[in-house]
Amino acid sequence: MSLREQQNRVSEFLEENDMQAPPEFRIMDFISEAGEIVKDAVKTADYGEAREDLKVKEDEIGDVLFSILAVADALDIDAEKAFESAMEKYEERIAEKGDAGSGSH
Repeated sequence: MSLREQQNRVSEFLEENDMQAPPEFRIMDFISEAGEIVKDAVKTADYGEAREDLKVKEDEIGDVLFSILAVADALDIDAEKAFESAMEKYEERIAEKGDAGSGSH
């Protein structure tokens, strides 16, 4: 299933379950879900003391994906197009500078 199809699936789910929200609330939800990943990582890796033990639950990654697709939908952004633009940007940076980063190191 394409990213566009997944975004449509999220949009339909939100509508069917009367869960629509304005973009600012979708963004806050995304940050909250991303925080759950951080919480898993920090807890399992003992605040970086045991990096080899770092684990993040699969469903937390799923929650972040769901929430970012909901953000894109709330902002009328085609997530698939946005992703393709990002990939092109990173590929260009690698080709030009040998590094995908946006700033100097």
